Amino acid sequence: MRPFVERFPDLGARETRSVGVTGHPNLPDGEYGFMELYCDEPNCDCRRVTMTVITPEYGWDKIYATISYGWETADFYRRWFPGGDPVEMQGPELNPLGPQSERAEALLDLFRMLIESPDYVERLKRHYAMFRESVDGGRGGSAPSQAHGQAHRLRTTSRRGRGS
Repeated sequence: MRPFVERFPDLGARETRSVGVTGHPNLPDGEYGFMELYCDEPNCDCRRVTMTVITPEYGWDKIYATISYGWETADFYRRWFPGGDPVEMQGPELNPLGPQSERAEALLDLFRMLIESPDYVERLKRHYAMFRESVDGGRGGSAPSQAHGQAHRLRTTSRRGRGS
């Protein structure tokens, strides 16, 4: 998994979603950034994104939640990864292989609210397609990836954008 902003620094900085939270019963007030990571394995066609949720509170270095989100149908994931659990691949969930904090469940709920916006989901799909193009060079992909689900710490960049 690689950060979208590594391959597309300007666009990634502009279109990274961040949410300001005040008065939430389960989250401290502050800004939460949802950083997109995509699989960089050639010919993978998982149609998923992993989000690391970070805040400026710790210089964007601490991950508060790692969320996986697959936007395709259970049938798609059943075909894409035979033997895998399509329910675990579809929709948003806390990634068991990534760092989590005591805030993770509340941040997953916040992410569920974000993906209620069709425009945001379309942005994630567009970013996925751009990322895949940069990996596969237009070849596309359909072979199952055995490396999906790994979470890596996101390196801090000096530019962070607020997405809408």
